[in-house]
Amino acid sequence: MTRVIGQLAQQATYDTPDIAWSAIAPLLVLFGGALLLLVIAALTPAKWPRGAASIITIVTAVAAGGSALGLRDRVLDATRGPYTAIADAITVDPFSIFITVLICIGVVLATLLSDDYLRREDLDGPELHALLLLSASGGIVMGIANDLIVLFLGLETLSIALYVLAGFHLRKAESQESAMKYFVLGAFSSAFLLYGIALVYGATGSTNLSAINAFLSENVLTSNGLLLAGFALLLVGLGFKIAAVPFHTWTPDVYQGAPTPVTAFMASASKAAAFAAVIRVFTVTFDLYALDWTPIVWTMAVLSLVVGAALAIVQTDVKRMLAYSSIAHAGFILIGIESASERGTQASAFYLLAYTFMIVGSFGVATLVGRLGDARHSLEDYRGLGAAQPVLALTFTVFLLAQAGVPLTTGFLAKFYVIGAAARSESYALAIIAMVSSVISAFLYLRIIVAMYMTDTEEGAEPAGRIRVPFAAGLALVLCILFTVGAGVAPDPVVDWVKDAVPTLVAASGE
Repeated sequence: MTRVIGQLAQQATYDTPDIAWSAIAPLLVLFGGALLLLVIAALTPAKWPRGAASIITIVTAVAAGGSALGLRDRVLDATRGPYTAIADAITVDPFSIFITVLICIGVVLATLLSDDYLRREDLDGPELHALLLLSASGGIVMGIANDLIVLFLGLETLSIALYVLAGFHLRKAESQESAMKYFVLGAFSSAFLLYGIALVYGATGSTNLSAINAFLSENVLTSNGLLLAGFALLLVGLGFKIAAVPFHTWTPDVYQGAPTPVTAFMASASKAAAFAAVIRVFTVTFDLYALDWTPIVWTMAVLSLVVGAALAIVQTDVKRMLAYSSIAHAGFILIGIESASERGTQASAFYLLAYTFMIVGSFGVATLVGRLGDARHSLEDYRGLGAAQPVLALTFTVFLLAQAGVPLTTGFLAKFYVIGAAARSESYALAIIAMVSSVISAFLYLRIIVAMYMTDTEEGAEPAGRIRVPFAAGLALVLCILFTVGAGVAPDPVVDWVKDAVPTLVAASGE
């Protein structure tokens, strides 16, 4: 019997997918960097040299982004084009490359902000950097996923690392509270997403996005209640990650309580990954059913624009102001998605890129103003900043004006493009609501600017001039402001790049 089993085993064939290593090179680099940090930390218990973990993290993120850009010529080649890999589980196209690079940019900027922060708060070590890299790898998986199960795995990888990062400041009760809230609500959202995947599978017989699209193209569902319920649950699960109303309740508390550099990463890279998933799943896979899901997205966009702008102006904590502002920005990005068009997708992609630099720069200033303890985020703490530290105040002013949509900044172009996409798709009401929301949000940003320039420091308060700007954080702010203003004045290179960043579905691997 043993001999027979051995012979059968030798004759058996195994259907294993070919692995296109270049397609997952960014993931391998990020995971390898995180593993390297942890192994070195385990083998060298002595205190790390100043900035060593940050340098390794930045080099890793740059290498991952570079490996993704190396695939761009391949997928833009008309004779070869986009392709799938690993049994059609992932897609390599201009959009996946764009999202990968965007997330890597978020890692670099967040690392620069956290370099001095960790020493200031006596938290120095490689753990936060390793978690950033692991979270980024999950975000990239969400951006390249061609299968709903793969997307879910990416979401969980992204989220679990973020739960720990939110509670990373062990001596702050607010940080622990934010991590617990994020974990509990995140678990519920993951459950909704998983149920949505199950319902879509029940309706179409597959979790592969290409196969689902092909099935829906070839078959007319006489009863599509199961599929529509799947749409709703998928939007609930992903709506939590993009912080869209009514799934936004975690955002102000988590953004306020988490370490500020972590908040910058959550508001930029994490949001980009979630929106990438929404774009790939709905505007591409379920494009034939756009009339069914766009009303839900329309409602989410309107609620996010109105609630985010209205609640932001009544806050007194700057981090909470920026949190509600990020909800309003999510509404603007949803406008592009709601148009269900290539133009709308390009507008949303540009908005994500512009928003990354604006929001990281804003939270970068908040990191510095928060000072030791990361607790000075009241609007009162910004009084007199313009007189005491004019360069830092001017930098923050530029980011705030960009978020308000002032011309000659990327924020103006981002809002112009998404509103233009809405008008082109004849969603005039949504475009008008977006413009009104932008006016309301401008009041929020002006409140902070007025506090910095037109009010003095209260008697007995610590002078704002004592704020020290470390080299790494200063570099992050310089990079953010150069892009925000530079791409606002001369946007053509960025616009040309974004125009190519359109997601596609590929039926079978081209490798």
